[in-house]
Amino acid sequence: MSLDDVRRVADAVLYEGYILYPYRASAQKNRSRWQFGVLMPPAYAAADPSETTTARAECVFTRDGEPSVDVVVRFLQVQRRTCPGPGAPDTWDEAVDREVSVTVAGAALFGDGTPTPFGIPGGEEHEATADGDVIRVRRALRGVVTVRATELPGPWQAARLTVGVTNQTAAGLGAPDSPVLGSAVPDSPVPDSPVPDSPAPDSAVLDSAAPGSPVLGSRAQALPAALVAAHMIITISGGAFVSMTDPPEWAAPAVSECENAGCWPVLAGPPGERNVLLASPIILPDHPEVARESPGELYDGTEIDEILTLRTLALTDEEKAAARATDPRAAALIDRVESLDGAALQRLHGTIRGWQGSPPAQAREDDGTGEVPWWDPEADQSVSPSTDSVLVAGQRLARGNLVTLRPGARRADAQDMFLVGRTALVEAVLLDVDDQPYLAVTLTDDPAADLHAAHGRFLYFSPDEVEPA
Repeated sequence: MSLDDVRRVADAVLYEGYILYPYRASAQKNRSRWQFGVLMPPAYAAADPSETTTARAECVFTRDGEPSVDVVVRFLQVQRRTCPGPGAPDTWDEAVDREVSVTVAGAALFGDGTPTPFGIPGGEEHEATADGDVIRVRRALRGVVTVRATELPGPWQAARLTVGVTNQTAAGLGAPDSPVLGSAVPDSPVPDSPVPDSPAPDSAVLDSAAPGSPVLGSRAQALPAALVAAHMIITISGGAFVSMTDPPEWAAPAVSECENAGCWPVLAGPPGERNVLLASPIILPDHPEVARESPGELYDGTEIDEILTLRTLALTDEEKAAARATDPRAAALIDRVESLDGAALQRLHGTIRGWQGSPPAQAREDDGTGEVPWWDPEADQSVSPSTDSVLVAGQRLARGNLVTLRPGARRADAQDMFLVGRTALVEAVLLDVDDQPYLAVTLTDDPAADLHAAHGRFLYFSPDEVEPA
């Protein structure tokens, strides 16, 4: 099976939050970066309990012979850039993709664990520009990947797989001490150099740190020694993984005993495939995929592509110039968004997935026969939101009645506390798919109540959450 689709999802994880709209270093949201899957060097993590050095993925698999497990650990190596040019930030953290591959098979898989040390080279590069030298510095990194399988009792030939990734970079490890990529690195104790109990504030994120600094006093100084956005692509042959999200009944007890830290493993690849896992610091569903309509990375998976694209197009020329000067990836993003044609923008507007062949007859538009489309409220003559009523405290409530709001304890939105005791106007009585009644209301003291009613933007309450006013 090709891992291209899995890697496309993994790339989205790798660069999630790398740089956010409006894609300028001056934006406050781009001054506190590197939030997902950050494995800090041991000296810094020891001083800051909110940080960690290790990510651990644990899952259950079945086997039909001698299984072999391939692990690809992927992360970003921070590359600190210093440049003198106008418009660009004095110091900015870029990133370089890194991968470490480990294969464990046969008897070596079932034992005390197979540790594989790795090293990532540091370096310093100079780029001559009209405004002076642009300097990019990377720290050498060290770590270890550990893979272990443990047999589980029962007739299912099942086992638990544990994969760990640990950052072992020493605090003073700088660019000149650069091991070869993928080479074995002997264990090296972390220096006893103390880290101050009160690190420098995170607002200093863009401050420069000397590569050979013996003490990592702030998060900004420690980040070049971190493995950023660390995640794992785990492939098995001679076996199949069990879904950690929706395990079969026999595997549920074993799955519940798995301990995952800093990542969550999900089945990857096409639906039905069970030989690839993606262990991500961002919780995903089984078989995640990147929408085919998405033309490229926007570095913010929580946003809607269409909205973010249109907002980016609306930036002024000065704002776009500042974004381009901030980071090469931001520059490529701006160029890509500006090159989209009408057809590409239309694809971002939405799609329907799941239908096979022609859509059902009731989903088609009115063809002139007078038949009302299935989605039109007029299609169901058994309900009438504007005239239906519901009994509350012995009184019939319908459109036009006033009620006092008493949001129930089962509500999860903290803002509901501001609605307690407020008076509202019933705009409609609705039924959900289980035929449970709800009152659609607008607040009587809301100056925009008329606008909300005109657009159908109501607050919804069950009958036990209101009192007749």
